[in-house]
Amino acid sequence: MKKNIFKLLVIALAFAAAIPASAQFNLKKAISAGSKAVQAATLTDEQMAAYVKESVDWMDEHNQVTPDDDPYTIRLKKLTEGLNDVNGIPLNFKVYYVIDVNAFACADGSVRVFSSLMDIMSDDELLGIIGHEVGHVAKHHSKNAFKTSLLTDALKDGIASTGGKAAALTESQLGALSEGLINAKYSQKQENEADDYGYEFLKSHGKNPWGMVMAFEKFQKMEQESGASSSYISKMFSSHPETVARIKRMSERCKKDKIERPAAAEPAK
Repeated sequence: MKKNIFKLLVIALAFAAAIPASAQFNLKKAISAGSKAVQAATLTDEQMAAYVKESVDWMDEHNQVTPDDDPYTIRLKKLTEGLNDVNGIPLNFKVYYVIDVNAFACADGSVRVFSSLMDIMSDDELLGIIGHEVGHVAKHHSKNAFKTSLLTDALKDGIASTGGKAAALTESQLGALSEGLINAKYSQKQENEADDYGYEFLKSHGKNPWGMVMAFEKFQKMEQESGASSSYISKMFSSHPETVARIKRMSERCKKDKIERPAAAEPAK
């Protein structure tokens, strides 16, 4: 038995010696990359939560967050009063003072709304969008999207964990993760799931789910009238037929539940 093991060892060493140095280097890189991928795939929930918090804190630091006495903050706080958690995940809301029309939600319940989105949306429409984003949190779409981004943008660079504690991310890694969070695209199935959850979430909190339909209609009108688009419209609606179908489906739900559609309103100032 020992002789067989020795023979195998000799063969293995001979094989390795026959491989060119550059190929050996690439082989080592491949093995290393595979180890990192395994490590990434087995991240604990606690490590994932630490990375999410680190990323959200970085985004809040690198974007202009409106202060507590700002009209944008006051309006958002008033609209989201009573929206404290989703499936036990505490929700927190902030406004980024930026020119892009966008909003996103993170796996830890952090919901960030851009001021330019608030500029064009009525209160009902804005709540409709918030309900939809909360749906992505509840259905774990945000968590899965973050993990995918973590696997492709950060862990590929070899971040390590020691003693069960996740290693700190670099500035470039945090930047890449933040970009992935803000512009995360979901499948049509996931968008429909977020619509459905958002509908029930709004209704259960005394909010009118027609706001979601009205927000979709506004985006559709923006595209039809001027061809205007934004990163948010692009990530929510990959094609015009899908927009029409989602508007129809959610409208039918509201009508079936005999929920009165609110009168059209101008964006709150």
